[in-house]
Amino acid sequence: MKIQLIEGSFSQQEALELLTQLVHVKIRFHEQKIEHSDLEEDIKMREKRIKQLQQDLYEVRQLLNQKAGRFNINAGITINNT
Repeated sequence: MKIQLIEGSFSQQEALELLTQLVHVKIRFHEQKIEHSDLEEDIKMREKRIKQLQQDLYEVRQLLNQKAGRFNINAGITINNT
């Protein structure tokens, strides 16, 4: 199954707002998992992922702030049974 979350052309501000909110949702997900985890390995993995998401968001902000115009964003989720 596939869910198409984002597909379209966005202004600089819209793109930044949309991507920031998506990344923050994912960060909050990991933070909540950390709060309820006693496994050090799991906590370290999630902390590393949060740092990577923060870095990715920083980089996309830099990119969006350097360019003018509109930005095409396409994001989907593919769900498979494992």
